[in-house]
Amino acid sequence: MDGLKTQLCIVGGGPAGMMAGLLFARAGIAVTVLEKHADFLRDFRGDTIHPSTLDLMDELGLAERFRALPQRRVETFSGVVNGRSYRVADFSRLPTRNRFLSFMPQWDFLDFLAGEAGHYPGFRLIRRTEARDLIAAEGRVAGVRAEGPDGPVEIRSDLVLCADGRHSAMREHAGFAPRAFGAPIDVLWFRLPRRDGDPEAAAGRFGPGRILITLDRGDTWQCAYVVPKGGDAALRARGLPAFRAAVAEIAPFLADRTDAIADWDAVKLLTVTVDRLARWHRPGLLCIGDAAHAMSPVGGVGINLAIQDAVAAANILAGPLRAGPVAEADLARVQARRLFPVRATQALQRMIQARVIAAALKADEPFRAPLALRILDALPMLQVLPARMIGMGVRPEHVFVPARG
Repeated sequence: MDGLKTQLCIVGGGPAGMMAGLLFARAGIAVTVLEKHADFLRDFRGDTIHPSTLDLMDELGLAERFRALPQRRVETFSGVVNGRSYRVADFSRLPTRNRFLSFMPQWDFLDFLAGEAGHYPGFRLIRRTEARDLIAAEGRVAGVRAEGPDGPVEIRSDLVLCADGRHSAMREHAGFAPRAFGAPIDVLWFRLPRRDGDPEAAAGRFGPGRILITLDRGDTWQCAYVVPKGGDAALRARGLPAFRAAVAEIAPFLADRTDAIADWDAVKLLTVTVDRLARWHRPGLLCIGDAAHAMSPVGGVGINLAIQDAVAAANILAGPLRAGPVAEADLARVQARRLFPVRATQALQRMIQARVIAAALKADEPFRAPLALRILDALPMLQVLPARMIGMGVRPEHVFVPARG
């Protein structure tokens, strides 16, 4: 490939990039998505599909095919403190069509989006091709330079959508630097076998000095062990038996299977970052998803925010993009639309990190459940509030741009 021309070049085939690719192609736009990997098979990624995203599947007429995919439905989330369970979120009370969380491997979700986008003639997904630099012309971004299996390639486009994640190279080439807000935690991801009779399908387990999140993936538990920022090295230095014992202590029902953590290679570190760009755009380029705002794993809402960004971008930009290069004022409208939800969600995440998570990690003896957990458990009608924040978010987006592909 020596050179390509497209209306929209999307850098990154994650949730934001693939959803944007589907929506713009559906709207009749010629779209090229660059994905640096050969496939989507990368584990320990966000596996949560939120009610707001499930509603989008309905709006796009994809619900029946989506529901045919293997997935686990979860209607409640609990916090477990010193062995006692407190129900804190009830998704069945949400004022929406889909009143549950769905858990499926992210690679299945991305494959699904790519397959549906492929039905539109203007859609092209180029794998094993990594964007390396931006092309500038006449004072604006005019495409990207990339490296593929057959060598360098230039993709000329009317708009570049940067959806290449929290370590976005295109963001750096555009001259953007995010403001970091700090995070007091990191997360270790691993899997353990799930058995019939195990407790809640999704729960956060709190004990003195440790926190464990368990998410139901059918035959396995996806587990997130929370450590203080930079605490991974010290934990590993204590040895794998000590880590297995710590997991068993906070989740006794897992004690008979912690040997499934065969070695440290089975434990993946997620370095938690919370940051945000002050400006998401420049002429010819727009950042969305983690490239614009890295979220904490608190609530598992990062994928939700990324998909909502993609919907807003398609709603606002598909029409102008049909006529050629998009005015920067239109790109600014996308940021203006999405900035408040991002700010509000990050503020809540940072508060929970500081007041609940960091406090639990510093504790050296059993502690009482936070008042908020006790109130939510005692008053079920209030459980819709955290369910709404997690499942729908602030200002959920809906598909308004009509299909033209």
